[in-house]
Amino acid sequence: MIWNEELECMSEDEKKQLQLTRLQDVVKKAYENVPYYRKRFEEIGIKPEDIKTLNDVEMLPFTTKTDLREAYPFGMFAVPEDDIIEVHTSSGTTGKPTVSGYTQTDLEIWSEVMARALAMAGAGRKDFIQNAYGYGLFTGGMGVHYGAQKIGATVVPISAGNTMRQLEIMQDFGTTIITCTPSYALYLAEVAEKEGIRKESIKLKAGIFGAEMWTEEMRKELEKRLNIDALNIYGLTEIIGPGVAMECNDKNGLHISDDHFYPEIIDANTLETLPEGKKGELVLTTLTREGMPIIRFRTKDITALRKGKCSCGRTLIKMDRITGRTDDMLKIRGVIVFPSQIEKALLRIEGLEPHYQIVVTRPHHLDEIEVLVENSEKLFSDEVKHVEEAKKMIEDYIHSEIGLRVNVILVEPQSIPRSEGKAVRVIDKREF
Repeated sequence: MIWNEELECMSEDEKKQLQLTRLQDVVKKAYENVPYYRKRFEEIGIKPEDIKTLNDVEMLPFTTKTDLREAYPFGMFAVPEDDIIEVHTSSGTTGKPTVSGYTQTDLEIWSEVMARALAMAGAGRKDFIQNAYGYGLFTGGMGVHYGAQKIGATVVPISAGNTMRQLEIMQDFGTTIITCTPSYALYLAEVAEKEGIRKESIKLKAGIFGAEMWTEEMRKELEKRLNIDALNIYGLTEIIGPGVAMECNDKNGLHISDDHFYPEIIDANTLETLPEGKKGELVLTTLTREGMPIIRFRTKDITALRKGKCSCGRTLIKMDRITGRTDDMLKIRGVIVFPSQIEKALLRIEGLEPHYQIVVTRPHHLDEIEVLVENSEKLFSDEVKHVEEAKKMIEDYIHSEIGLRVNVILVEPQSIPRSEGKAVRVIDKREF
């Protein structure tokens, strides 16, 4: 199902013209109304009229999370505060949060891109969408809510947590689509199995999972345990919230609504723009945001872009699944390791519960990785009869994936904390 065929299936030439017109408009608006951008443009000698082609976006300065924090709370707004009718913030776990302000037009844009995302999961007027993303300053809950209302589906605004109530509502209301983090979806499946709730008694057809990185192996696990299509959604508070990009049932990359968000891939070290298909850091420019236009925001998310018409009919550019962040990669004894690589290795092992935690230490001036994995009866078979054998097998799988030896510790079932939001996967105890 395509929500907005005219804009999601545009020809490449039509799209480029629309993007250029909108880029020129947003650059002018940022320069004239946001002191931060006027100062940055003047520092590098750029004026809005210098943007004559899409490639000229590379002349513009980058915006970082630090820049947004320094403008806290409302220094990045491009309209009078009276015109801002809603605000959201990032978590602020590493300092001051970043604030995102929305005008009525911005909320309509957010509803539009989220309607597109929900349609990619097959959502329509007859669907019950159980929204288990958190409501409040976090953008997840409200974004899904607006999109569901625009489509005309019935939204169940249950928010995060209260797992038994989630499962009860799912059965009683006949929920067809669940939206939450993938780690919480896994926990829902685990509790359902423990409570003897058969997946056949639940009408779920799709899950829309985001707000944290997850692997293809996790997709297979969720699809098997919940009997659904598990689809990946992407967004970030600084740009608009969820709905920046979403997978269709092709499950081969996420469609970016690139008529609203202009994507680039850069080398995180040299800051040079990389060609199509090359992996690097995703950079996004809002093309239509009114209250808070953002120019060339460095997301720190690692992916690649691919053009072309999808089998679903859309021509929106695709981004690959996020494989890591430039700020969450671990450098261990000179080797770059992403938590998603360890998850991928663990989920290849039959009978292993995909609940884990990575602990990084530096006991004797040398980095060490411990991976805590929950023990499970399913792990033991004719080939693997003892704990030490299971431990060695898991260590070998991880070694083959990351090229480093790790110490696996098998812990009691249910002992790794479950999360109703983003799971805490890495504990770094090193002192730098």
